[in-house]
Amino acid sequence: MSSELADRLALTDLIAQYAIAVDRRDEPALTALFTDDAELVQPAGLVRRGRNATLTGNVGIAQGVLEAVAHLHSTRHVVNQQIVYRTGDTARGEVYGEAHHVYATENGPRDYVVAIRYQDEYRNTGGAWRIARRELSVDLTYDIEVKLLS
Repeated sequence: MSSELADRLALTDLIAQYAIAVDRRDEPALTALFTDDAELVQPAGLVRRGRNATLTGNVGIAQGVLEAVAHLHSTRHVVNQQIVYRTGDTARGEVYGEAHHVYATENGPRDYVVAIRYQDEYRNTGGAWRIARRELSVDLTYDIEVKLLS
């Protein structure tokens, strides 16, 4: 397998690992996906009052992301497509996906769905790809009633 193909597969896996780590609320796994000096930029409309839209550092990002979803019954992040442009030990990419946010109401559970895009910058450090910068954009949202099976 060529090194370019191996890097593309590693970057695809990195994005899937992010989705899984958030959904499982796995802080150590989420922390490991970012460089120590990473930055996550969120749209101001998604940030709770008094919070900064930009999270910094792998630990700060993991804690901030998990704190933002802690009040939810569950989340389900679905990666739809990804494109990557690699140059040596750095890469840029764009990821499309959906983030499902299941929460309880008096009338039963609902799902606040967010169609998202990430503009990413990646860095290969110590032989492993990590997210160095991630900027989240929201294309649309909708809220639906759901039935939980488990």
